[in-house]
Amino acid sequence: MREDRAFETLLYEKENGLAYITLNRPQQLNTVNVEMRDELYELLPAIQDDPEVRVCIIKGAGERAFSAGADITEFGTAPSQVIARQVHLERELWRTFLNIDKPLIAAIHGFAIGAGIEMAMCCDIRLASDDARFGLPEINLGMIPPAGGTQMASRLIGVGRASKFILTGDLIDAREAWRLGLINRVVPRDQLLVTARALAQKLASWKPLALRAAKRAIVQGLDLPLEEGLRLEARLLNQLLRETRRFGY
Repeated sequence: MREDRAFETLLYEKENGLAYITLNRPQQLNTVNVEMRDELYELLPAIQDDPEVRVCIIKGAGERAFSAGADITEFGTAPSQVIARQVHLERELWRTFLNIDKPLIAAIHGFAIGAGIEMAMCCDIRLASDDARFGLPEINLGMIPPAGGTQMASRLIGVGRASKFILTGDLIDAREAWRLGLINRVVPRDQLLVTARALAQKLASWKPLALRAAKRAIVQGLDLPLEEGLRLEARLLNQLLRETRRFGY
């Protein structure tokens, strides 16, 4: 991927095996518009294919939000069939997130609402600052989470907790999100990126083939019965050992 690639809604940086994606619409609370979706759809496969990148951190620009969800101003200007297409493409984008076999870390501050929390749930590890607020408020708009929120939340925190989270549309704070298991750790705001970077550096120090195999076992195994999941784990381990012997790392 070219290092001088310019994006309109994202910032992209690489440093010492780490990639940083910054959602860069701070005046709009980093809401996901069509352009951001398309740029993420372009960038994520490039990160997947870049041998220099071992771990990726996703964060939001500005002081107020990781991402406050979809840009609903676009919904008001588009006919229903266009909205339906946008929702479909958004689901495809989140599937692209899930298909990245390198660790993804979400560093969340401020609001992570709707598409924002759905994006974070597609990451492997979620860190949040103590000012973070989370919600899937689509029920208040007469909708349901359109990009995997119902499925990802129930897998992360269980059906009962996810049902209350989704059906009420209530916002929760970082401590409650941690208690529910929606995020992995809460840190002071000024320590968020430092903590995310330290964790990413730790992950990047492991053998990349092992990282990828472990992530594939976890993600692909979610949808399998236990016996099939164990067979998947064994296959991935055998493949890892063969590749390690072949390439010497």
